[in-house]
Amino acid sequence: MTSPLSSAFAAPALQALRPSPRMPVLFVGHGSPMNAIEDNAWRRTWQAMGAELAARAVQPQLILCVSAHWLTRGGWQLTGMDSPKTIHDFGGFPQELFDQQYPAPGAPQVARTLAAELKSPATGRAPGVDESEWGLDHGTWSVLKPMFPKAQIPVMQLSMDYSRAPAEHFALGRQLAALRERGVLIVGSGNVVHNLRLTRRGTAANEAYDWATEFDTVVQEQIKKGQLSALQDFLNLGAVARQAHPTHEHYLPLLYAAGAVLPSEMPRFFNTGYQSASISMRSVLWG
Repeated sequence: MTSPLSSAFAAPALQALRPSPRMPVLFVGHGSPMNAIEDNAWRRTWQAMGAELAARAVQPQLILCVSAHWLTRGGWQLTGMDSPKTIHDFGGFPQELFDQQYPAPGAPQVARTLAAELKSPATGRAPGVDESEWGLDHGTWSVLKPMFPKAQIPVMQLSMDYSRAPAEHFALGRQLAALRERGVLIVGSGNVVHNLRLTRRGTAANEAYDWATEFDTVVQEQIKKGQLSALQDFLNLGAVARQAHPTHEHYLPLLYAAGAVLPSEMPRFFNTGYQSASISMRSVLWG
């Protein structure tokens, strides 16, 4: 069945969102940037997930991605350029990775509309619209390229104001829920556990530190039981939370995704393993 919204993809950029059957929500553990080009289990699962989503009767009009790699302070930002650049925000990797491009269109008019609709949970201020500085960082393109290799669906990033408390990130995710009825696929890209200081290269996907499996299991159980609001209280886990996230920018995208989930929606886990013993690749699809 052809999507009634498919004509939007022929335009240089999406001009407006239209009512749509409810889109899913994804949280993707992205791990190493090399997952974007290596033929490994993580990437193959992303490809399969993309094929599954592409087989749906109605495709997303827009992908809104919250990546661990765009942090702002003093407010949130939305990318608002016609053609977001592919950002290679890493070092020490082979040239093949730096050669990767993801030329998905942006949606500047939609960005301005959404900026007027979204409000900071604490201050009530609207997000800013970045028309030139940012683009699509590897938290976004490294997972979207395997999923949607044709790069036809417009993509927008929402930054995370790292100066704000976790509860505010979850609350902003609640605001994103309504966008699902307007053809927006919401993707949070980070990691349930992310401690680069203690990585052990060459470990198998079922090998991890005890504290990593403990934290990952707590999060898994909260998601399985539908206790999504409890996810924002992860710092109350104390030492295990600090080991799982010496800094917590890779955890916060999960709060945006979870905030956009409806109470009746059941989770489906995929990529439930670990990379380098200290990075959980656990990913979730709702809807």
